[in-house]
Amino acid sequence: MAGALRLKTVGLWIALAAAATVGAALVLQYVYGYAPCKLCLTERLPYYAAVPLGLVALFAPPWLSRLALGLAALGLLYGAGIGAYHAGAEWGFWPGPADCGGGTGANPAAMSDFRSALQTTRVVDCSTAALRVLGISLAGWSALVSLVLASLAGTAALHRQRDASAPTVRT
Repeated sequence: MAGALRLKTVGLWIALAAAATVGAALVLQYVYGYAPCKLCLTERLPYYAAVPLGLVALFAPPWLSRLALGLAALGLLYGAGIGAYHAGAEWGFWPGPADCGGGTGANPAAMSDFRSALQTTRVVDCSTAALRVLGISLAGWSALVSLVLASLAGTAALHRQRDASAPTVRT
């Protein structure tokens, strides 16, 4: 029973933390006007997947909870790698993707809308940090958060609780 409660607790934390991380990114984008680059949008994908996987772990039987948390851990580990790559490109350790530009919104419907969009649209470069908090870019924070959540989910998925009522065999 304690193992199932632990899986459910980790599932809840994964779902809440992933939702909060994506929520913060969306607030920065839509409230404060920080346009995301291609890598920023890619870094969000593991969080989008981790929310429902965490909820599955919260409500499912233990074997399915472990599977959901294992999948979340793998996705978040991928997200940590993308975040580290993005942060390294921002620091100039390696080049960013050649096709990096911002995802700024829907395509304009008319030619006049297209012309005005060209004048107001700001292209976002993956190798330039839009914001740094405590000296770490948002991509760096994403890498750290993804790594912590991947560790939490992976540890819970791999940890098996021993049944206290089962007899212990000593040799």
